Amino acid sequence: MAKTNSVRKPREASRLADLVSKAMTPACRKRGFASVDIIASWADIVGERYGTRVQPDRLIWPRQTDLSDPDSPRQPATLVVHTDGATALMLSHDNGQVLERINTFYGWAAIGRIKILQKPVSRKQTETPRKLRSLTRSEQEKLDASIEGVENDRLREALKKLGAQVIAKNTD
Repeated sequence: MAKTNSVRKPREASRLADLVSKAMTPACRKRGFASVDIIASWADIVGERYGTRVQPDRLIWPRQTDLSDPDSPRQPATLVVHTDGATALMLSHDNGQVLERINTFYGWAAIGRIKILQKPVSRKQTETPRKLRSLTRSEQEKLDASIEGVENDRLREALKKLGAQVIAKNTD
């Protein structure tokens, strides 16, 4: 029996996000999430204040009582999150705004309530920003000239700091 050499066609490269999503989706479904999207986008959804301090844990969907009517409106879920004590107090105060942001992400009123559990949150290591270069003499003079008409000292200093960062970052 002779072996035939078959030529393999190279497969297209897969995006890492697709591979991770395929692996994570079953685990997310066990926790009530339809997909990994809300977990991956959590910091963008809830903003800087809660992005690293609050972690979504699971969604609890209420039982549908009338299964015979597929068009009956679905009841909103309860999102269980965990955070530390101080952040829990702030989150309970901003509950309405956070709910609105989450439901905007979903595109419908998917979440009706947030249940807050006080547990430690594993924080991601934040990347330290790289140090920007110093401005040249001509860049500094140009910046000073552009803000010279600003009368408020605090505003002028803030604009000077912002301008220096923009110039240093854009001309690297």
